[in-house]
Amino acid sequence: MAGYHTIEKRGAGEYDEKKSRFLGEAIPVSSKEEIDAELARIRKQYFDARHHCFAYVLGEKRDNRRFSDDGEPSGTGGMPILNVIDGEACTGILIVVTRYFGGTLLGAGPLARAYGKAAKAALDDAGIVERKEGAVLQIMLSYAQLDSALYLLKQEKIRVDDTAYTDAVALTCHVPEEEKAALLEKLSALGRGSIRVNEISHGFYGFDT
Repeated sequence: MAGYHTIEKRGAGEYDEKKSRFLGEAIPVSSKEEIDAELARIRKQYFDARHHCFAYVLGEKRDNRRFSDDGEPSGTGGMPILNVIDGEACTGILIVVTRYFGGTLLGAGPLARAYGKAAKAALDDAGIVERKEGAVLQIMLSYAQLDSALYLLKQEKIRVDDTAYTDAVALTCHVPEEEKAALLEKLSALGRGSIRVNEISHGFYGFDT
């Protein structure tokens, strides 16, 4: 599998339409049990709201999915939320939009747009990450090589996650698999063979989109 989009933190957003409030919440999830617990929490937290529409997508192939209109007219609540998730090709995500009715019926079109806008606001607030195959590398180098190495990593858009200072410097970073070989070559050239690189782990990691 090449990679996939997901979220790693919660996000919240709100949209108002003719005094109806639509409160969106985007939540990273990995199982149906987590989803059920989050839905129960939201229903308890907003017990006085009229509707809690939601959609979720699970699995690397994005094939475990469901949406609910929760009493709204068919296709006006859950489907617009699912469309937001599908628009970013996300998985491992639950979005719930809670509606407080403002006293005015909106009609199917405006209602669907309101649910979609609240869902999109929550997703934007959470921030999308791309999980790609990659490695965690530890780069061992001298103090004299540090500035040049940091400049190289910045040019390659590799974020340094941790720096340890002892008799030498150890930089820890996540590197996408397709970029690893080229980075190792450039580090070798930079240090003329004196920079050591250890692969700490290998798997799927989050990279900013």
